[in-house]
Amino acid sequence: MTAPEFSRPQPLDRIGDSARSVTIEATEAECRALAERFGLRSVGALSATCALHRDAQGVAVTGVVHARVVQHCVVTGDEVAAMIDEPLALRFVASDAAHDAAPEEIELSPDALDVIPFSGGAIDLGEAVAETMALALDPFPRGARADEELRKAGVLKEEEAGPFGALAGLRAVLSGDPPAGEP
Repeated sequence: MTAPEFSRPQPLDRIGDSARSVTIEATEAECRALAERFGLRSVGALSATCALHRDAQGVAVTGVVHARVVQHCVVTGDEVAAMIDEPLALRFVASDAAHDAAPEEIELSPDALDVIPFSGGAIDLGEAVAETMALALDPFPRGARADEELRKAGVLKEEEAGPFGALAGLRAVLSGDPPAGEP
């Protein structure tokens, strides 16, 4: 397995019971590699400010991920710029403890942290930040021309395609008006 593009190991022996603030930032080369990995036009910036501390279950990490990315519009392929400011709340647990303690059914409380298994003497904060950025991306980004191109292709809007969409079209025909979406 290859090393992550944005690896920032945090040695366990430097993480204590009281919170320690850590700020990490991706280099230009790391941003290019992350853009390729996640299928983005570009990652202009990626950083995070986090508080790390040990607790009974492992290492708790809270903070905020900041990113500036450019995605591809799902309709036109045009550039769609996005800013990400995503809260981060994770708990790193030893791989063997994560496997042994995994119940069949999990109840999450509002203050529950996502669990990431790790092995060895460090946690990789950079990879966790990169994955958080990827999860915060809009899965279906649309550019300024998307609606126009969809209309040209004959794709109906949700309100036009719903159960009453046909009735709206019938009303337009009976009244002599052109159907919605036509000039």
